[in-house]
Amino acid sequence: MPGETITPEELRAAADYVRAHTRHTPRVGLVLGSGLSVLAERVQDADVIDYHDIPHFPRSTVPGHSGRLVLGGLAGAHVLVMQGRVHYYEGYSMAQVTMPIRLMQLLGVQILIVTNAAGGIRQDWHVGDLMAITDHLNLVGLGGQHPLRGPNDDQFGPRFPDMLRAYDARLLQLLRAEAQARNITLREGVYAMVAGPSYETPAEVRYLRTIGADAVGMSTAPEVIVARHGGLRVVGISLISNISIDTLPTTDEERISHQDVLLAGQRAVPVLAELIEGLLRHLN
Repeated sequence: MPGETITPEELRAAADYVRAHTRHTPRVGLVLGSGLSVLAERVQDADVIDYHDIPHFPRSTVPGHSGRLVLGGLAGAHVLVMQGRVHYYEGYSMAQVTMPIRLMQLLGVQILIVTNAAGGIRQDWHVGDLMAITDHLNLVGLGGQHPLRGPNDDQFGPRFPDMLRAYDARLLQLLRAEAQARNITLREGVYAMVAGPSYETPAEVRYLRTIGADAVGMSTAPEVIVARHGGLRVVGISLISNISIDTLPTTDEERISHQDVLLAGQRAVPVLAELIEGLLRHLN
């Protein structure tokens, strides 16, 4: 993989490239998780930029993450959509994982909508449920791999940013209202980030439940931290793509696969798109 850090000069080079290849000035950023990339196809009058064309930009290696920026209009809002993200488990540093959020900041994005596919810790939830993220457990960051580790650049944000309200209360309220108006069941809960790429053992699932997690995944928390560091307002939605198993299985058929996650994402896209587009209309 390329270097462990991203310099301000590299960030500006990436931002200059994107500005030179789009007619749009995005104000809302949208990160699409596993299986959710088809949402980008709803963007109108789109300018599409492949990740590998952007200087210093990390490239996704995971199926279900297309690896493109899509800029244009969605539900009346000017958006920048990340059609797929990169992950820590791919071998990238946290600085590289969160570079796209820094790019959004330089391009003038003010609101970040972050989505992911997550395992449900709550046994009374179901595959296909949507969960509004109210808070997160950054277990990777607590273990030392924090996205703000290293010298702080004050032009991007303060040395010690407050995370008391990582997920914006007003945006969460709008999301709730939109779900209710559209008769969409919207769960709410705490998202726990683990490093991956292996899925959790039953003992780890029980531990996550004990410490207050409602869903678990391998992304999102670093992006949210960097967005808040840069002053962006954040709202997050998890698609419950599987229910995590908390007891030792009795047969070899009880397995979790990435293909199952992608299929759950495909089935949930219409409902998630409806919810996000409704939220964007409120913002607009």
